[in-house]
Amino acid sequence: MFQQGLSGLNAASKSLDVIGNNIANASTVGFKASQAQFADLYANSLNGVSGNNAGIGVSVAKLAQQFTQGNIETSNNPLDVSINGGGFFRMVVNGAVQYTRNGQFHEDETHTLVNAQGAQLTGYLTNSAGQVLLGAPVPLTLDKADLKPVETTTANFKLNLSSKETVPEKIPFDPTDPKSYNKQTQVPVYDTLGTEHIMTTYYVKTAANTWDVYAAADGKELVSAGVVSSINLDEGVKTARAAYDAAVHATPPVEADIAAAASAYSVVAHDVMVAAATTPPASATDEQLAAIEAAFTALDPTQSGQITGMTPDQINAKLAAAVTVPAVKVGTLLFDKSGNLDEGAMALMDPAQKLPFVVALPIFPDTGAEGPMQVNATFGDMTQYGSVTNDQGSTADGYSAGSWQRYSIDENGVIMGQYSNGKSRAMGQIAMANFASVDGLTPLGNNAWAESSASGTPIIGVPNAGSMGKLRASSVESSNTDLTAELVNMITAQRVYQANAQTIKTEDSILQTLVNLR
Repeated sequence: MFQQGLSGLNAASKSLDVIGNNIANASTVGFKASQAQFADLYANSLNGVSGNNAGIGVSVAKLAQQFTQGNIETSNNPLDVSINGGGFFRMVVNGAVQYTRNGQFHEDETHTLVNAQGAQLTGYLTNSAGQVLLGAPVPLTLDKADLKPVETTTANFKLNLSSKETVPEKIPFDPTDPKSYNKQTQVPVYDTLGTEHIMTTYYVKTAANTWDVYAAADGKELVSAGVVSSINLDEGVKTARAAYDAAVHATPPVEADIAAAASAYSVVAHDVMVAAATTPPASATDEQLAAIEAAFTALDPTQSGQITGMTPDQINAKLAAAVTVPAVKVGTLLFDKSGNLDEGAMALMDPAQKLPFVVALPIFPDTGAEGPMQVNATFGDMTQYGSVTNDQGSTADGYSAGSWQRYSIDENGVIMGQYSNGKSRAMGQIAMANFASVDGLTPLGNNAWAESSASGTPIIGVPNAGSMGKLRASSVESSNTDLTAELVNMITAQRVYQANAQTIKTEDSILQTLVNLR
């Protein structure tokens, strides 16, 4: 009986150890409580006759971790991630793979996501277009470089042009006169350097079910604006302009000095204008270049080499107002009697009209970007119903450069980078692992487990797919320790310990009585 009592004491002690460990980790993120499981012991009969077995106590059969779901608690760290459902985060430490439910991550000095122990979170990286490259999971090192600009190539126009509209009262079309067109829309477009421009389209009804479409860049684009920029950026012009400004603001101002400074400025500006005329802004047409040349002649009709009678501001204003880029006709839209585009009838026109319309948008002032911009203007969603004319969401692709600002992680584990230009790009996707028998995992400490022969090989996948749970950012999975239950278990284990101690005490008393028999 001593053996049975001693085994009971050992079992109760082990149970208290487990309970104490569970209670100690009640606040440990991702901790899974354990349970001591016991088995009875019997001495087998030598002849194997049933019923002759004697019980010899109890043994600890297994310390089984309980992989039940812990509560989800919110946090302020966007890189805190909880798992709601099955699966584990796959981590790498010095080349060794381990698994955890603790999703408290941060960036190290290389922008790799790691936990408090330095274990690297693994997943799938993305290419420059933000497409996830599935394959073997690798440590998630995030690329936080600036988002490169993307040139606009397609603009999608979606409008309803009311069938009740009439032909404009003023003909021909003039983009400066709203009475010469029925509708104007604007969408932002971006050149090769990511500089934003405004693509303006004008819709002019010419007959029943017939609409002409015009397009322009940046509204009133100034062809000569690039030349004016060249003048104002020239160092000699800057010096002459500073001298003129000093003469104007002298105390008191002297008219002769002002006139001399203006004359000096005009000489320098004239030379820069001549140079700028030989290297005009990108995509200027022959007609536009001729207009610039005519503006130079008007400013210096005698070809004296200087511009007289004007201040520097007046010189620049004259040149800037010399010529504008007119809106050009890009095509004609025909509608059928149901209010839908009639592309068949458009193809029979002379010249034939085929969607998309290719629009060449000049870029002025010259930003150094490649020009003109070639934009494919699609009008497939256009309608002509009896309701009011309205823009139903015209859009264009492309965007400006942007710098990384913040993270977001969705339920599928995709890490989205949000940039200053309002765009988002996938930076990676978290990988997860699951096992045929999670009870067979080997605990390593630090909230980590390793695979074993009992657990089976890991099943690798992505969150929210198959047996993998959903992820939730800015939250953690708390310990699944039930303090109330553990305290009750502690009382029970204490009673068991006391009862086994009592059996030993009783056995000792019986033996003492036998010894005392005479």
